[in-house]
Amino acid sequence: MSARPTAPALDHLVVAADTLADGVAWCEAVLGVTPAPGGAHALFGTHNRLLRLDGADHAYLEIIAIDPAATPTRAAPLRRWFDLDDPVLRHRLRSHGPRLIHWVARVADAAAAAQALRARGIERGPLLAASRATPHGELRWRLTVRDDGQRLFGGALPTLIAWDGPHPAASLPAQGVALRGLRLAHVRADGLRGALQTLGFGLAGEPGADDAVSVAPNGPALTATLDTPRGPVTLTA
Repeated sequence: MSARPTAPALDHLVVAADTLADGVAWCEAVLGVTPAPGGAHALFGTHNRLLRLDGADHAYLEIIAIDPAATPTRAAPLRRWFDLDDPVLRHRLRSHGPRLIHWVARVADAAAAAQALRARGIERGPLLAASRATPHGELRWRLTVRDDGQRLFGGALPTLIAWDGPHPAASLPAQGVALRGLRLAHVRADGLRGALQTLGFGLAGEPGADDAVSVAPNGPALTATLDTPRGPVTLTA
């Protein structure tokens, strides 16, 4: 297994679903594979399924939904992560099915990265400690989550994560799904680009940069291109 990169990198794509069963059915129909078991997040009352992404170091696709059987341990009135309590997003998920909504970036020092964004006037939120049990041991991580749960820049600005110990992708089976590229877009493209550069991302078109992530001034907030057993698939937010 290769060493985890110290430079910032895409950690995982976030696909939200009205129910986890909806998310699994979507994955099987659209990507042609069944996602691996995930687990429950007691902090926010959500649960997930996971799919390894080849072609990117320690990266995966997360299908996440509110767990109707769980009560968040995080005190109200604070919102769930990834805007999952937003009524507009909830309606879209019920009416139109699962969809790509966000991405999470792995950084070496999440507190320092959040402070660097704060210096640019961007409040990514406090750093919360979270964990969940798996058959391979406990997963522990720290993640930036705003009190209002907002993703920012329409979901194009990543949530920041730092793993304390094993990474979930290390135990996920290869299923023939690979990330080809991630395109981000926002009307304030310069602000988005500057924020990503502050985090240390080299963006497509820059000298020596990895062409996997690019920024544009218009279009869907996120466009992820995947190679799958069903052929190329494009997911948009």
